[in-house]
Amino acid sequence: MNTKLQEDRYNGRLHSAVLGFALVLSVVLAASSRTAEAEVPADAIFHDAHFHLTNYVQEGTDMKDLVGMMGSKIGRSTVFGIPLQQQWSHSNTGDWAPTYYLQTDAPLYYYSFTDAHIAMSYKSLTADEQARLDPMITGFNPTDMYAVDHIKRVLTTFPGVFSGIGEFTIHKEFVSAKIAGEVASLTNPALDRILEFAGEAGLVVIIHNDIDMPFPKPGQDPYMLAQMKALFARHPETTIIWAHIGLGRIVRPFEDQAAMAEVALTDPKLKHVYFDISWDEVAKYANSSLEATRRTAEILNRYPDRFLFGTDVVAPKSADAMIEVYDIYKPLWAALTPEASEKVRKGNYERLFDEARRKVRAWEKANIESDR
Repeated sequence: MNTKLQEDRYNGRLHSAVLGFALVLSVVLAASSRTAEAEVPADAIFHDAHFHLTNYVQEGTDMKDLVGMMGSKIGRSTVFGIPLQQQWSHSNTGDWAPTYYLQTDAPLYYYSFTDAHIAMSYKSLTADEQARLDPMITGFNPTDMYAVDHIKRVLTTFPGVFSGIGEFTIHKEFVSAKIAGEVASLTNPALDRILEFAGEAGLVVIIHNDIDMPFPKPGQDPYMLAQMKALFARHPETTIIWAHIGLGRIVRPFEDQAAMAEVALTDPKLKHVYFDISWDEVAKYANSSLEATRRTAEILNRYPDRFLFGTDVVAPKSADAMIEVYDIYKPLWAALTPEASEKVRKGNYERLFDEARRKVRAWEKANIESDR
């Protein structure tokens, strides 16, 4: 056969293949965009900004079951695994298998497969089911300078899926000391690389960092507050949600916490920082007294655009666990203005995660196409 004819036919087939791939890619990306536009129940009482699909041994709720559990009361939800796996050390607990980090002295280690599990579960859903969920990337080690490469790889392997990163942990009572390897730090350049890329790609960041050590010296200033403020200020282009307002099971609110929170809320350099009031433990602090509820409500009413509600429920078997956390906050909901209540329960979630979906899909489209 004529060499020129062979070359023309080869080029023609190549051109057709490229056009075919481009068409498939455009369909996938278009489908991802349409997903963000699908409707959620109009009578939903809240969106869940903090939800764990799996536990510390990677067991949990089926994602399709989750959407069914949400019903019409819970409109949308973040969905993420736990980036840490609890080791079952036979020398420590024998034949008894621990499922929680406080049940054994064995270490925790980073478990990257959680992201693939979340992505594949999400991709098995219908478009309308997907529209109600915002999966998050968590399976990276925040002390690793290569963590950003993991996040990029997840985005390009599973385009149209993820809206953010987190919840991931830097300092957490009783957890940090159990994690194998280097101790995470707010001053580690690896964390700066992660937050810098999140800003570039449009990923929402949910970060857990206790505001203080579990048993500080009386009168000692919460030194991590200064480190957190410095970290936030270094990344003004990144949307950051500080989980639980820095509180924990043992790390309780300190005396001037409301005043210090207001300093952050009024600082124009920190306007990209938000706070979630997830977890039943945080709800107990907020409603520990009439005065505590009043102070909390005052802050949320003054700065309604900066707070999101979440349940922090882990691998629930029914919606009861999520609704229960919401109900614990009833005194607070009653103390909020209608505007503040709507924004904290739903409006701020929609604003932040709708924008994240748009930006991340654009980043994926640009980077997947550039790699071909």
